[in-house]
Amino acid sequence: MNKLWTRDFSILSLGSIISIFGNALAGFTINLMVLDYSESIFLFVLYMVVYNFPKLIVPMVAGPLLDSFSRRKTIYILDFTSAAIFLSLFFILSGGFFNYMFFLAMSFILGSIESAYIIAYESLYPVLVSEGNFRKAYSVSSMIMPLSAIVLPFAAYLYERIGASNILIFSAAAFFVAACIETQIRADETHLRKSVEKYNFTEFKASFMEGLNYIRGEKGLVVITAYFFVAMFAWSNHALLLPYFRDTPNLGIMLYTVVMLSGVFGRFIGGAIQYKLDLPTHKKFFIAVFVYIVSGIIDMGYLFTPVYMMAFLSFVVGLLTVTSYNIRISTTQSYIPDDKRARFNGTFHMIMNVGMISGQLIAGALAERVPIRAVVVLFNGICLIAVFAVMWRGRRHVIPIYNRSV
Repeated sequence: MNKLWTRDFSILSLGSIISIFGNALAGFTINLMVLDYSESIFLFVLYMVVYNFPKLIVPMVAGPLLDSFSRRKTIYILDFTSAAIFLSLFFILSGGFFNYMFFLAMSFILGSIESAYIIAYESLYPVLVSEGNFRKAYSVSSMIMPLSAIVLPFAAYLYERIGASNILIFSAAAFFVAACIETQIRADETHLRKSVEKYNFTEFKASFMEGLNYIRGEKGLVVITAYFFVAMFAWSNHALLLPYFRDTPNLGIMLYTVVMLSGVFGRFIGGAIQYKLDLPTHKKFFIAVFVYIVSGIIDMGYLFTPVYMMAFLSFVVGLLTVTSYNIRISTTQSYIPDDKRARFNGTFHMIMNVGMISGQLIAGALAERVPIRAVVVLFNGICLIAVFAVMWRGRRHVIPIYNRSV
């Protein structure tokens, strides 16, 4: 059995943990600040939409480029850039400056950086995984991502005590440290072209079309992408949770962090189980569909329960969804050839983000007129319909991808 925790895999995992903490700390702080200053659910959601808008464009551009250029260098350059931006925001906010339009512009820049980082990270990650260890590797990944929510209570406490500007200095430091660590990755990036200097728009277009034609020719990937487009549309209702908790009597920001942390704990435990447990290969698709259905039903109704039950149900959803995540990400990333992986990831994320952004806009507009809980029920109902209308209907194409030993 090949070793999973190689030097490069360990370095990328550590660097991603630190940068994720920094991003979560800054993101939650800025979200709270925008919500407090705007005092409008729609303007708050609009800020999030602008943050996510680059994810419609950047993945499509980054995918072909990252199939030709260094993903390793892209990762640490973007982290150094994030460190510089958050350090600049620290000085700007320390001077007492706040302007909604300015932060809309900053959200666009930060969203562009995150979008490119995700494509580079997801495309480099499989290269650092030794053969036969994809399941374990993505179990580790599924435990790393939720850890970011651990900083939420810390951020909420600091926001009240020391203010938004002082928090950002911690985020800048985290990104800087992560970037320094990531410069030590020595992966052999076999996808790199020999004549990078000749890469131009014509080659970019040809590379883009080659990747798009590959996806079109893989019906299983088309079905998976179509389902997650709808799923991300439905998931966008989570943008309403922070204003819902803040404005509901007997709830508030701290209880919001408790409920979110319960979900994080569930995902962490689920990831740990996935690391040790090898799911039956021939049942992976059916396990994933079961998770899609159960988590959709729970998400539809948990806001109608007492807060302790919200926390428990959030834990259950986290425990379940990390299982379906591991099935989807490990099988698709090992299925796709390395020289096409970044282009697939770029297209996949672009389509998912179209769903998320359109969902956020609609959810934000509806929440100004109807109760937030009604919006949550509606959106999760749409997602449940998609499980049967898209994923289950296309199961003969998806099963050969999901039901693979990785």
